Amino acid sequence: MRKSRRTFMITTAGVASGLALSRIAFAGPANASETDPTSLALGYKADAATVDKVKYAKYTADQACRNCTFYQGRPNDVSAPCPMFGGKQVAGKGWCNAYSKKA
Repeated sequence: MRKSRRTFMITTAGVASGLALSRIAFAGPANASETDPTSLALGYKADAATVDKVKYAKYTADQACRNCTFYQGRPNDVSAPCPMFGGKQVAGKGWCNAYSKKA
């Protein structure tokens, strides 16, 4: 009887661990929010057209996350990870003060 109880406990622990890890592995990346502390510090806007041009004088209309060096997606992706936001998804049509034109 002890062997079966031990086997049951080990199997249960293994299954529970596997389920917990699979939830982490298959969860999609988080999206950057305009109200996150990092977003506020970088002046992130999900739509570059709404950037405060007085506050961020270096902004120009041709700048968007999709053509930034840090954007880790293709130019036509709706959103992609950005290392400036800890790998969170940023909008392709977004903008932040860390913008650096892709070569």
